[in-house]
Parts: sequence; structure tokens; C-alpha cells
Amino acid sequence: MIPQTTTWDKLLSKKRFETNDPKYNTDESVRGEFQRDYDRIVFSSAFRRLQNKTQVMPMPESDFVHTRLTHSLEASVVGRSLGRIVGKSILERYPALAQEKHIQEADFGDVVAAACLAHDIGNPPFGHSGEDAISAYFLSEEAQPYLKGLTEAEKADLQSYEGNAAGFRILTYTYPTHCNHPGGLSLTFTTLATFTKYPKESLPMIAGTKNTSEKKYGFFQTEKAWFNTIAQELGLLKKALPAKFLPPPPAGFFGGSRRRHLLPHH
Repeated sequence: MIPQTTTWDKLLSKKRFETNDPKYNTDESVRGEFQRDYDRIVFSSAFRRLQNKTQVMPMPESDFVHTRLTHSLEASVVGRSLGRIVGKSILERYPALAQEKHIQEADFGDVVAAACLAHDIGNPPFGHSGEDAISAYFLSEEAQPYLKGLTEAEKADLQSYEGNAAGFRILTYTYPTHCNHPGGLSLTFTTLATFTKYPKESLPMIAGTKNTSEKKYGFFQTEKAWFNTIAQELGLLKKALPAKFLPPPPAGFFGGSRRRHLLPHH
């Protein structure tokens, strides 16, 4: 049996968000559930829109512009390799995961790759500057009529706008005019949790925290109940999924201009 000291058997959930219909069950010998997550993101319109957002704007000698789409694809490739390396170590430590849960090294790689692929999917145009512009607008007098009736937390969602929270909404919310099935892309709970680098809401703001997962927030009030459902299913209340500590490479990583420690800290 899997040792009681580990929670990996619970963390690696193939349960899909807001989808219980058995007709969506597939033969995993052909394509695993976490690979399906990756594929769903690739075919989403939100992912394709990243081609219109620049990652960095250097002064290139050619006409090539590094878009968020290109950056996300590169990050997913690195993430898959790192995930498999960590997965191999975990399976060596807890062989019951493979024997009883049929978890493979590739599953870890697919989860991290999917999270890396989607990590910028909620960012507005112009990245952090775009977030600042949205926040500034909702702090202005002009926007005050739109804030009437909102709770303090709902106001904070707008006045300290966060692209990561917008990304969680994109992945989990279905616009009625687009589809009659709920749950957005209906990704697995594990991939959604790995995507959520900052597993907290906008309030309270924790000034000066040294915990990376507390520096920003990962979901709006409109998706709070959904996030709590995922966190409870995986046993992640007030915690971030360990796989999230394999963050996507930063801008410039592939050109060798910057480096970041990418291995998990625990």
C-alpha cells in the first residue's frame, strides 16, 4: 500500500472539473488524462490568442517577435522534462503509485507541461503593465459606479487585478454562448491545482511575505467555490501543489540571458 506519510495518491487525481459523464472516459493506453489536458489547452481559443501578445520586445536583427504563444510552448517543453525527472524520483520512492494507481513518469511530465502551457493564458495585453492599467482604472473615480454593491474582496479583485486569477477563470468558466457544458476546458483537478501558483484570494494582502505562493493571488471571488472544491479534493487547503514549484522559465531563459533555479524546494 502507499505509505500514509505521502499524499501523492490523492494529489494525482484524474477527476475532471465539472465533468462526470462516463462517455468522456477514454483508453489511457492511447492517451493519458493529463495529456488530454495539454491537448485541450492547445486547441482552445484562449491559448491561440497568446500569439497576439508579446513576451519580450528586443531589438532583433530579424523580423521574429517572441510572443506569449511561443514562450508558453517553450516553457511547456522544459516543464515536461523537469516533471519527468521529478516523477521518476517520486515513483522510485513510492513504487505503489505505479503498481496500484498506474501512475507513470510521463504523467508528471504531462501535468507540468499542461500547467506551463497555460501559465500566461490569463495575462492581459502588455502583461504586468496591462494589469496595472486595469487596476488603476478601477481605483479611479470614473469606475466607482461599477463597484457599487461589491464586497471588499470583489473590489480587490478589480483594484489589484491579477492575470493568474483571470487564467483560472478562463480554464474553469464556460460562457453560455460558447457551449452548454459547464467547467470551461474541464481539465483534471491536478492540472488546475498545478496551474494555480498562488493558491489564495486577493484579500488579505500579505505585505513582505517570503512565501512565493502568497505574493499574488490565484482566483477571483467568482471562482472561489470552485477553487475550494479542487483544493479540498486534493487535500491542498492553504497549500500549493508541489508540482507548481517547477515554474515556467522566465523571459530570456532560452536565450541564456537569465537563469532561475527550477528544481522544487521540497
